Amino acid sequence: MSGVDTAAAEGNQPISPLEPAPVKTGGALGWVREYLGGAAGRNIGLVVVLIVIIVIGTVTLGDTFLSPANALVIVRYATVTGVVCIGMTFVIILGGIDLSVGSVLGLSSVVATLAVVQSTAQAFWPLIVVVALLVGSLAGVINGLLIAYGNVVAFMTTLAMLIAARGLAEVLSGKRTQILNVRGFTDFLGSSPLGIPMIVWIFALVAVLGWVLLNRTTFGRRTVAIGGNREAARLAGINVKRHTVYVYALAGLTAGIGAIMLMSRTTVGTSTHGILLELDVIAAVVVGGTLLIGGRGSIVGSVLGILIFSLLLNLFTKYNLDPSIQALIKGLIIVGAVLLQQRFGARGSTRST
Repeated sequence: MSGVDTAAAEGNQPISPLEPAPVKTGGALGWVREYLGGAAGRNIGLVVVLIVIIVIGTVTLGDTFLSPANALVIVRYATVTGVVCIGMTFVIILGGIDLSVGSVLGLSSVVATLAVVQSTAQAFWPLIVVVALLVGSLAGVINGLLIAYGNVVAFMTTLAMLIAARGLAEVLSGKRTQILNVRGFTDFLGSSPLGIPMIVWIFALVAVLGWVLLNRTTFGRRTVAIGGNREAARLAGINVKRHTVYVYALAGLTAGIGAIMLMSRTTVGTSTHGILLELDVIAAVVVGGTLLIGGRGSIVGSVLGILIFSLLLNLFTKYNLDPSIQALIKGLIIVGAVLLQQRFGARGSTRST
């Protein structure tokens, strides 16, 4: 991989495919400063935050906070949101936004649990998985086509999909909760290989695949290049519109995976699945260090971001903290993350000039 590709993939700073690779100066001290100012440094900061939260929880709540059972609760809570975070990371690195992932997740769960689907899936339960993935991907493709070829602003396109997908889910389900009665599906997704729930394994697999896709493939490099400088990427020969459709399809696909995981936990399909999920997803991605303006992001950062929020929720629940106070603290964390983004983003731009 070339110097430009490496910098783009690791998310050091927004760059275009036509810009030269940044030159490191200042000897050993300069190298350390450059390292800590890049993706690795930001991830180290997130790890420190995780450790601080764990220490606070251990000191105030005792060893029960670090117990394997509680750790499993924390990770299980992070799984569904975490999977959707992977797709959202690509969207935001591209310079876009997707407000519809929660509604698409709900729609996917409803369609996958329709009576006609379940009756067919009794003999072949993976059909439920396929249907959920197809519904999520199709919604993502529609978003991408409207944004790329219809020239509709991403915010408005995905806001419309948020409303439409939720409404369609309510129509298809009659506003009723649909019970999932396919034994093979619930048995497989509810299993715990090596003592770890299947949904945790799925989250880990999706995160690893997302990291490889972003950091080790042309797809990832093109995503970063478009987010850093869309026009320069186009002049470099990247089909920006087609790639935009691919990225939004990926976001829809991860929403479909999230629907499968949520159905396995709740054994129901309902239009209320995923309500306000998009807010938690975007918050975790931003806290994880992905720039809202695009061109820089990290799968590892997004995973750490959702783990931070999951830890905080667990801590707040054990403290019996008022939900309004929880929301206030979460909002302050998001604002702080955005302010830090602006500060370090401006510093990165100054270094590159």
